[in-house]
Amino acid sequence: MAKAPKSVLLRSYQVGFGDCFLLTFVYSQQDKRHILIDFGTTELPRKKKPSEHMPRVARQIAADCEGQLTAIVATHRHADHISGFGTDSKTGKSGEIIYQLKPKLVIQPWTEDPKAAKNAKRATTDSARSTKSFISGLNAMHRVSEAVLALSRRPPAWMGPQLAKDLQFLGMDNIKNRSAVENLIKMGKASGAKAAWVWYGSDAGLGKLLPGVKVRVLGPPSLEQSEKIRKQRSKDVDQFWHLLAGAASSKALPLAEGLIARASRTKSAARTPPEARWFRDRLQRLRGQQMLEIVRSLDSQMNNTSVILLFEVGSKKLLFPGDAQIENWSYALEDAPDHKAVRKLLSRVDLYKVGHHGSLNATPKKLLWDGFKKRGQRRQLKTALSTLPGKHGKPVNDTEVPRRPLLKALRAESELKSTNDLKAKDLYFDHALTV
Repeated sequence: MAKAPKSVLLRSYQVGFGDCFLLTFVYSQQDKRHILIDFGTTELPRKKKPSEHMPRVARQIAADCEGQLTAIVATHRHADHISGFGTDSKTGKSGEIIYQLKPKLVIQPWTEDPKAAKNAKRATTDSARSTKSFISGLNAMHRVSEAVLALSRRPPAWMGPQLAKDLQFLGMDNIKNRSAVENLIKMGKASGAKAAWVWYGSDAGLGKLLPGVKVRVLGPPSLEQSEKIRKQRSKDVDQFWHLLAGAASSKALPLAEGLIARASRTKSAARTPPEARWFRDRLQRLRGQQMLEIVRSLDSQMNNTSVILLFEVGSKKLLFPGDAQIENWSYALEDAPDHKAVRKLLSRVDLYKVGHHGSLNATPKKLLWDGFKKRGQRRQLKTALSTLPGKHGKPVNDTEVPRRPLLKALRAESELKSTNDLKAKDLYFDHALTV
């Protein structure tokens, strides 16, 4: 058996607004090790049905890994990263196909560890560093997302179509995806398998499974390491891909008591005197904006729990950050005791999986992008982007995904391959590296 891989192949599958990557380490023609990094979607291109398309992708993954996965990495709980692991009818039971591939290891962020949330039924204030209070707070926000999603699917008269669309997209992405979560836990508990819930500097457990490959966990930090993941900066002129004329940042409004229950009472319109309806309509719009800001806040919180992995294979370095945003990145790049060594390592990255589908603040400009020494006109840096334009954010406030200035830089300074460039008949694209 070879002591180290001779080459690496990254296969990126078409899942629309989502991520699905198969990383194959080739030791020989008879010895290949396969790591599946995420498998999910919130919307597919060209009106494809998830119940039909996701099983097709799963069957292709099964063929590509020859029936055996070495490991699965579920970077975080968002639907666009784990829905394909579900075993229900929504995605055509694609998760059952993945389960049959018998991964030896299932890697998730520490926030997904079932033991961390044991007996945590509500958020508490007993400790600023309470792991249980942080996770129970996320779970409480998921329940809000479920209620908002239900409301957006049967919108009241005051809710405009764009607001309903935005709420449905974010609500669907942020519900707990119970079927997928349970299947991931089941795979990690299967005979001969292990589960790892990781944080910055922890052991991902891939050492024995991938001889000759060094794997570093660069995120998320634990709460003991950093509390920055508790919140998300909406705008940073140095790090975010804002245009100079970017709109002012918005702040999430507090959730009023019984907001959703009151917002769903549409019969009150008949009881409102004509002279008060102008004021009523504006209050209702405010409630809608509150709900939108709340689910956006949860969206950001979950992205800040993304697993960040750096694979080192010989002289090659491959970076997979999930949807990690600036608060997640800043620990590895600014605050960790070894952050200078980390930044030096990342400066030599050969392949970068573009964070959060090319979004505003998942590729910190000065902290990360400007440090990549292999970017430039020679385009030695390879980049892989899985995205679907027009589904998240808006150009008017410089939050569209993928972000235009970032996309321009990716095309000019790297060998970019994007699922958005695939033809209708294509199911994937490849990036190959010789070690």
